[in-house]
Amino acid sequence: MSTTSPLSTTSTRWDARLWGVLLTVSLVVGLDALDVSMVGVALPVIQADLGLSTSALQWVVSGYVLSYGGLLLLGGRTADLLGRRRVFLVAVAVFTVTSLLGGLVDNGVLLIVTRLLKGASAAFTAPAALSIITTTFAEGPARNRALGIFAVFGASGYSAGLVFSGVLTEVGWRWTFFLPVPIALIALVAAYRLLPHDRPERSGGYDLPGAVTGVAAMLLLVYTVVEAPEVGWAAPRTLLQFVATAVLLAAFVFVERRSAHPLVRLGILRSGPLARANLGVSVFFGAYLGFQFVVMLYFQSVLQWSALQTALGFLPAALIVAFGSPRMDPLIDRVGTSRTIAAGVIAHLAGYLLFLLVDRDAPYVLGVLPSMILLGAGFTLAFASFNIQATAGIPDDEQGLAGGLLNTSLQVGGAIGLAIVTAVLVAGGEGHTGPDALLAGFTPALTVITGFAVLGLVIALTGLRGRRDRTAASAEIAPAADAS
Repeated sequence: MSTTSPLSTTSTRWDARLWGVLLTVSLVVGLDALDVSMVGVALPVIQADLGLSTSALQWVVSGYVLSYGGLLLLGGRTADLLGRRRVFLVAVAVFTVTSLLGGLVDNGVLLIVTRLLKGASAAFTAPAALSIITTTFAEGPARNRALGIFAVFGASGYSAGLVFSGVLTEVGWRWTFFLPVPIALIALVAAYRLLPHDRPERSGGYDLPGAVTGVAAMLLLVYTVVEAPEVGWAAPRTLLQFVATAVLLAAFVFVERRSAHPLVRLGILRSGPLARANLGVSVFFGAYLGFQFVVMLYFQSVLQWSALQTALGFLPAALIVAFGSPRMDPLIDRVGTSRTIAAGVIAHLAGYLLFLLVDRDAPYVLGVLPSMILLGAGFTLAFASFNIQATAGIPDDEQGLAGGLLNTSLQVGGAIGLAIVTAVLVAGGEGHTGPDALLAGFTPALTVITGFAVLGLVIALTGLRGRRDRTAASAEIAPAADAS
């Protein structure tokens, strides 16, 4: 069965098979998001058990981000070229095996290798899952509803990972790796039975030079950003790597402009809503990832909270996302993605400002909870809207590409935001030790995070220049013949 035409109608009454497709791919993306966050609270225990240095320990997280962010564009285009169902099934199988191996290894290097492989699998499942949804559900209310449910799994998976990590770390850090295995197996069986067989959307050739230069540029960029806080942003090695990244990106653009079958058709970037969604989500997630990193350190190092207490501190935001996101599609249909994104960014900005200005001795209910409520509301308002805005109006044969672009922006933005915030936090704490160092860098780091949110608001407001955009469906995408 080809999925080049949506299987659903514009009706919101779906049969059991449609629900099965939606919930299966959403579950896998929720697992990807959960895996990004679940290891965070367990890191100190992993370090002690495996005898890892601090520089090696960061690669338990950074290895995942490196391969995930670096391979997303290739993953999205592969789904278009080889078939979404086939790519999705293989990637979920790899995710399942590497999750199991990650919980069994007794060597730090092998653990990092499993994280690299797991990140690579996520780089193929995420865009394939998004393109399965956008080619299965008709554009408009049906697709918006489906993407709202899809978004709640991703956002809730990320938030739930924080909570699960606190609980499971108390039992044993290996369970943070074992937990996804049975869920992924169930999703793999369901996907095999439910996902429609689709034909590759395009044929006639593969852009190998574009794949090599594009993937190399993304991998080197993420690697450089992750390493820069430790090596030094002005160190010769860092500067040379940034120059090399720029050269690779220039080569990639040169290749894509002349390729008959480009990995990324550059004309797709002429869509204002798509470009705005990609830029906006990178800043949005970069600010949040930096905030989460700083606040989790603050809870455990300064307030001396346990891993479980730290995880529960983020629970209100997770609950708001879980209950609010599935109910967002009527609001998005009524007011449009640009307005809901702007509202979500404003909520995050208010949350960061509140956390920055509140008395640090205030109890949780007054000092932390209001910010968590605002962050949960912000994610609920903005996350599904970014997905809708980035994929609306895109032809079926480029939905994998659009999904890959959005997820690349999310991961690369997160890596850059976290690296900058970490560098500010460390610089602010120079000359201090222990909790005092964290406290010294705390305010500068939160100030930078708030600055990111301001930038995100500026980007969001550019989408409100007029009343044309409701769900970005009116975006004009340059035809394939205008690939240059």
